Amino acid sequence: MTEIVSLPITSWDQPISSEQQTLAIDALESGNVVLLPQLPFVVRDDERPLLESDVMQGIKNVSLSPSNGSFKGSKGSEAEQQQLQAMMMRFATATRTLANNLLSPYEHGLQQARASFRPVEIAGRPTSWRKDDTRLHVDNFPSSPTLGKRILRVFSNINPNDQPRVWRLGEPFESVAKRYLASVPKPMWGSSAVLNALGITKCPRSAYDHYMLRLHDSMKADLKYQAEVDQHEQLFPANTTWMVFTDQVSHAAMSGQFVLEQTFLLPVEFLRHPAQAPLRVLERLTGRGLV
Repeated sequence: MTEIVSLPITSWDQPISSEQQTLAIDALESGNVVLLPQLPFVVRDDERPLLESDVMQGIKNVSLSPSNGSFKGSKGSEAEQQQLQAMMMRFATATRTLANNLLSPYEHGLQQARASFRPVEIAGRPTSWRKDDTRLHVDNFPSSPTLGKRILRVFSNINPNDQPRVWRLGEPFESVAKRYLASVPKPMWGSSAVLNALGITKCPRSAYDHYMLRLHDSMKADLKYQAEVDQHEQLFPANTTWMVFTDQVSHAAMSGQFVLEQTFLLPVEFLRHPAQAPLRVLERLTGRGLV
């Protein structure tokens, strides 16, 4: 069962001991969640109106590319958009600093991807079954193949009404893979090149990405599994931060509003325990290389 490992970190830039670094890395790579219950991302007084504005109504996701400031998905006046962009950039900078300190063995491999702001209440939100994140799943990107890289995400609950973010956490990754892998067809020859040529993917999809996407869909489509698999509920209170390898940990976001999230990608060779990575698990179960 997925465990919650808490660390007493109170500042985004505080020095962190090698013992705490090892504890965090071992927990993450074992498929657990690292919770930082004393580490809020503080919304400034001048930013608080953004969380109360009608501008946020109906917006599922606002995204930011920290590398170039590219910003999309928001509404409102130019001033409001600039203010939100600046807040998200501040969060992206804070998470990069935290990752460099807490996960310093990853520093030279960790690739900072997009930051997201999710202002809408997830419970009751109309969506397709494939995009329904209230169903247990493991992450992969349909249009952006990871080619085996790990997906590490850092979340902060900035809900101004002290509402928690409620998750469900399910069975270990290898159990998911053994449950569904036999029913997943092998990648069709040439399909990855066709998807890339049509602009559906940003680069050719690896066999690993093929299997991960099929596992994601198989889990979400199986309502009996969603109801009966061994799982537990986990609350992440307002003003807390947590991190998790979401490609490995079976998770579902059940309720909550106003969450910031930063995605990092990490090649397998930088891991402390590479055999636990989904890529290596799937290669062992399929008996072949997948990237």
